[in-house]
Amino acid sequence: MALKLNRLNARQVSTTTKPGRHADGSGLYLVVEPSGSKRWAFLFRWKADPSQPGTGKLREMGLGSAISVSLAAARDAAVRVREAIALGRDPIADRKAVESRAKVPTFGEVAEAHIAAMAPAWRNPKHVDQWRMTLSVERGDDGAYLDSGYCVALRDRAVDLIATEDVLAALTPIWSTKNETASRVRGRIEAVLDAAKAKGLRSGENPARWKGLLSLALPKRQKLQRGHHAAMPYAVVPAFVKRLRLVRGMSAYALEFAILTAARSGEVRGARWSEMDLKAKVWTVPAARMKAGREHRVPLCPRAVEILETLAQVKQEPDDLIFPGQRKGAPLSDMSLTALLRRLKVEATVHGFRSSFRDWAGDHTTFPREVAEAALAHATGDATELAYRRGDALEKRRKLMEAWGTFVG
Repeated sequence: MALKLNRLNARQVSTTTKPGRHADGSGLYLVVEPSGSKRWAFLFRWKADPSQPGTGKLREMGLGSAISVSLAAARDAAVRVREAIALGRDPIADRKAVESRAKVPTFGEVAEAHIAAMAPAWRNPKHVDQWRMTLSVERGDDGAYLDSGYCVALRDRAVDLIATEDVLAALTPIWSTKNETASRVRGRIEAVLDAAKAKGLRSGENPARWKGLLSLALPKRQKLQRGHHAAMPYAVVPAFVKRLRLVRGMSAYALEFAILTAARSGEVRGARWSEMDLKAKVWTVPAARMKAGREHRVPLCPRAVEILETLAQVKQEPDDLIFPGQRKGAPLSDMSLTALLRRLKVEATVHGFRSSFRDWAGDHTTFPREVAEAALAHATGDATELAYRRGDALEKRRKLMEAWGTFVG
């Protein structure tokens, strides 16, 4: 005999007050508690092993409160439960699996948590921004994710489901054209997935690790490019600087100052008047703004001093930025210097001028290697040698930087 369905109606659901189970048919019940609260339940018999004798254990599966779940919605849920049972699946186990999956955070959520945890150890705020942008967890002013970066497709995927093909989908479009960036993105994805594994959110091998399937699917970096910043041959730097001096604007001053001091772009763009001693012709970059975390003194050649004296005519406070950007209180952006090079149709990068300086010092002068490396704020020698070398060879470096300024013109 066919089971009778849809015994209840909406009015009965709202008016029934008698405690107990009230059948709607084929396993669906309205349950009225002694307290008067009402909920939906589905009763069924389940055997973990159908081959065993017996009718199975009676089980109850809750389908929600009768206040928030209508009669029609409860019947739809009951249909899905019956279908699962007919296919030999335990509907309660199915729901637990779905709920468990819902608790697994996305790649974007784990990446944000990892960045937040590591940020205090990263001295440069720009480093944090680069991680957020490349991993596609950067948010706009409204708090919504920006559809930019290289890992947009990974952002909303459950972190335990990230596989090799997902990592390849993010890296392949940029691996040959932006290999340095792609290599950093790969390393950051690997770090996020390792953090997820440490929290028990993943298991197995890290699909972003190079020594695995990626090394078989992508060409090695050395076969694509050297991985260095594009540098201008030092022999043509003087001619370029002559062109640069014809350009008006803060970006041109900042770029020339970076070339003359062989400093990093971020060090120049973040420079403040309080760091400059024009009388002694020394720029002292605080440890907090140095990549190596050590204070660095830069001897200033005459042209570098001339640039500062020109800009000093409009300075206001000792702690003001020397090379301010368009927004008040903000430095020039890194892209402003890159854009200037592009307008001048130069393939080199800002950082590449440090290589130009180093090549010039090695090929064109007799200054010791240690002095040239110190000018770039590079530490040389083993730990013992560094421990005994307390000075920073400022006067030797002054002669080197003055010779570089004379060469540049």
